[in-house]
Amino acid sequence: MIEQSIQFIDTHAHLSLTQFEQDREVAVERATHAQVARIIEIGFDLASSRAAIALAEAYPQIFAVVGVQPNHLNELPEAWLSELRAMAAHPRVVAIGEIGLDFYWMKAPLEAQEQAFRAQLALARELGLPVVIHSRDAATDTLRILDHAARGQPGVMHSFLGDWSFAQGCLDVGFMLSFSGPLTFSKSTALHEVARLAPVDRLLTETDSPYLSPNPLRGQRNEPANVALIARQLAALRKEPLPDVAKQVWTNAEQLFSKLRA
Repeated sequence: MIEQSIQFIDTHAHLSLTQFEQDREVAVERATHAQVARIIEIGFDLASSRAAIALAEAYPQIFAVVGVQPNHLNELPEAWLSELRAMAAHPRVVAIGEIGLDFYWMKAPLEAQEQAFRAQLALARELGLPVVIHSRDAATDTLRILDHAARGQPGVMHSFLGDWSFAQGCLDVGFMLSFSGPLTFSKSTALHEVARLAPVDRLLTETDSPYLSPNPLRGQRNEPANVALIARQLAALRKEPLPDVAKQVWTNAEQLFSKLRA
């Protein structure tokens, strides 16, 4: 039983995807009943960024993030960055993302990924917005670019899955770490270490819905209501009360995504 006074935040969800086509509104209602008071809907290309804004306009508890992820760089229009700049001006847009590098799928060469990454980091700095970073099998190059182009800029490493060394690099740049479903997996020992060692004022929770469902829901579609399970695991690993951790994560999110406070 969760105390009624606790409020959770899912800082990274993809409710616009087709997996929610039949019950999107119900999923948002379930999140509200699970005391998830805010959801940040993340874009990964121009279409999903527009969809994120539409969801933020439709639901008062949803905010939007717009950006082009490294696996979606093909067939971008020539003026894609200008389109992104225009979307980012929307009052419900709280960050640029998800952006970064992906060497697992490698759907674009490193040069193209880095160029798009740096361009969007520069756009975020220009607009005074934080960044949401996607990094898969690319820790070294991600930190290289962030150290050069984003040091001192507010940001978060989304769905952090690295070890303590990578975590230290992210923290040194000034970024927060966001934990998703794998934090609840028994074999995620390196991740558990990061959750214990990292400063509590640099931690966030997310679902990455519809992906990365936490235990005991692995194999099922993930949704924002499940962020409570991740917060509970974070509190257990740190041996801190769940209400304290949830309150701190809420404060951290408002610190990073300053437009949430408006």
